[in-house]
Amino acid sequence: MPKTSDTLWDLALAEERCRESREGEEEGEGGDLTELGERALFFMGNKAGGKTTIILRCLDRDEPPKPTLALEYTFGRRARGHNTPKDIAHFWELGGGTSLSDLIQIPITADTVRSLSVVLVLDLSKASVLWLTMEQLLQSARNHVDKVSAELLKTGDAKDNRHPSKRGLRTLAKDHPDRELINPFPVPLLIIGSKFDIFQAKDFDSEKRKTICKSLRFVAHYYGASLIFTSSKSESLMSRTRSFVNHLAFGTERGKVVSTDHNKPLIIPAGMDSLSQIGSPPTTDFDIGTLHAKNPLDLWKKVYERLFPPESTNNPKDIKDPAKDPQYAEPEVDSMRAQKDQELEQYKKNASQSWRGLELDSRRS
Repeated sequence: MPKTSDTLWDLALAEERCRESREGEEEGEGGDLTELGERALFFMGNKAGGKTTIILRCLDRDEPPKPTLALEYTFGRRARGHNTPKDIAHFWELGGGTSLSDLIQIPITADTVRSLSVVLVLDLSKASVLWLTMEQLLQSARNHVDKVSAELLKTGDAKDNRHPSKRGLRTLAKDHPDRELINPFPVPLLIIGSKFDIFQAKDFDSEKRKTICKSLRFVAHYYGASLIFTSSKSESLMSRTRSFVNHLAFGTERGKVVSTDHNKPLIIPAGMDSLSQIGSPPTTDFDIGTLHAKNPLDLWKKVYERLFPPESTNNPKDIKDPAKDPQYAEPEVDSMRAQKDQELEQYKKNASQSWRGLELDSRRS
């Protein structure tokens, strides 16, 4: 209740604080969850990393997962209560790891970006390709979200509170000490470390296990993302994973459990970690001062890759012409292809000369 001695300025300041508090409670990492009845989730990550399994479990579908060939779509519905319209969540899943990242432009559009969340599924059992996969997919997704956001700015739709330029700023509380030190992803981001059971069984020494966990904590915090480790073999972990995914898909409660012990599955909601708790990159066999990094994220990458040298992902995009891929070599077919290529080049030269001659004749006339 306002006091009789309050000035108009005091009342306005109190109202502003109440408004900010309500926004923080209602919006959280998922934007305006109280009003949206239709949302989109875009799953991407390692090839065969468990994305389909997670989606099926979150939608309570008892069916065996099938390999995702390119880009697949499904949806789920959930009622808020009796006699109320059902909320709809659109689930997009990108297959092929990083090789099909060009397809990102299909689910990320001007129509979906206001209610879009990205779910990055990383296979914890493949430490040597984890960072590269994470880096390439997040960069591709961010670039396209920024592109779509720029197009919305031109149309004046940035006034919408769900515009990505405003949603990303809500990740951390205004009094969080790291608010000015992070670079929030433009839409809500959930990072899932899959196959925790295999990761736990791997013969990693304590330092390597700590590096993986702390690196993912840093990346998640830096991008304002939630982070959770899961396993299809553990119903309790899958249940917690469902709560995180359904929070983004339907606005349900995501749970308040926080676990930062690198000997246990990590469970860290967005905004619940800090750089002081994460600490510096763990190093034992070299001086971190010898690394030349452009920024903190690059420093963590260099430390990570010292322990886990990146492996080639055999990305098909690296091969400009699939017909020249040596693994598909067939002498008779290749010989005929070479002949046809020569004929095509000759045709192009002849056609070019014909057009030049035609152009010259038209000028003379």
